[in-house]
Amino acid sequence: MNKSELIERLAARSGVNVQQAEEIVNIIYKRMRDTLVGGGRIEIRGFGSFVVKEYFAYEGRNPKTGEKISVPPKKLPFFKVGKELKERIDKAPVVEEATSDDGTIDDDMSSGNHERA
Repeated sequence: MNKSELIERLAARSGVNVQQAEEIVNIIYKRMRDTLVGGGRIEIRGFGSFVVKEYFAYEGRNPKTGEKISVPPKKLPFFKVGKELKERIDKAPVVEEATSDDGTIDDDMSSGNHERA
């Protein structure tokens, strides 16, 4: 699911129009982003939690040249799946990826527009 699909589903299920649903989703995204940028933690019970992990500077190597490079410290968002979601995914039936005769992925299957058995 992408952002536009989320907006469409919210509009359809809640009875608000698409513009209102988009505003709601944008408000939630902005609040989540602001919380993480501010060093906060987001926990959605049954789904998971988002935190920012800090990585210290270190000396690495360029894989092509082998040259030593200095990697600066950085902060990256990290998602930890919740127990309930992890269990539901583990129990979900496995869906084989459909491929056509030429080896490419079938669009209907790869886009998520298919039903589970």
